Amino acid sequence: MHCLSPKMVCETKIVAEDHDSIPGSKKDTIIVSSSQMWPTLSGTPSAPLSPPKEEPRRDNVYIREFHPSEQEVVRRIFYEGIMERIPNTAFRGLKQQPLTQLLYGLLAVICFVVTKSFLLTCCLPIFLMGMRYYFSRKVILHYLDCALHTDMSDIEQYYMKPPGSCFWVAVLDGNVVGIVAARGNEEDNTVELRRMSVDSNYRGKGIAKALGRKVLEFAMLNNYSSVVLGTTAVKMAAHKLYESLGFKHVGVVEHYALPGMTHSLLERMFFQLRYHRYRLQLREE
Repeated sequence: MHCLSPKMVCETKIVAEDHDSIPGSKKDTIIVSSSQMWPTLSGTPSAPLSPPKEEPRRDNVYIREFHPSEQEVVRRIFYEGIMERIPNTAFRGLKQQPLTQLLYGLLAVICFVVTKSFLLTCCLPIFLMGMRYYFSRKVILHYLDCALHTDMSDIEQYYMKPPGSCFWVAVLDGNVVGIVAARGNEEDNTVELRRMSVDSNYRGKGIAKALGRKVLEFAMLNNYSSVVLGTTAVKMAAHKLYESLGFKHVGVVEHYALPGMTHSLLERMFFQLRYHRYRLQLREE
């Protein structure tokens, strides 16, 4: 029996690395020991079989459930991942906004016609990029504050206690290096993948893909019909990750609004977001 989750205003930050995931099921720790990989040498007396240790090898990446003692390190990983969004949205995001590029070009022409100054015209792009960074920082910091005071303020209460929800951490070398959450929706029998982020010092190891597949396993074990997610990620690596996991792009919302946006003329001129929706159908209803 799934529990209907309350809707939250803050969506997920995704960081993408492509790698094979580590298999496992809900509530399970994934461990592969050297004794499982290599047989006992012939002629060597074999030790009595003992149950596997619960503590994993320090050189293995494994996914396990969140523990309340990890609240601060999880919040740090989430915070740092969101902060990376500021320059990406301000600068890389401009590539996806041809109308904004045209507007900035028109402003440059007007500047030259009015001032007759090459110096001022050349300085205009610097001013425009500075304004984009300012508004990106302003809006994203407000979004971050919203997230840190809602679900990320008490992960145990928001994700671990309600049925149909869970929160996992990825552990490498004894350190928590990645996070992901799942939130079920009983109305349409879907589960939302959210809050995925990987520590920037540990990327390129397949951690994000392992986290994503953990959510898919959770959805299948709990008989959800599909997994959904939404993202404003600018980097193509994030979108390639979803596709590698089997997600299909089902739509995009132009000029997506985050909490705290004022929708002023200046804000609309210097801050724009595209919100992409993805869906992975697990079974037909």
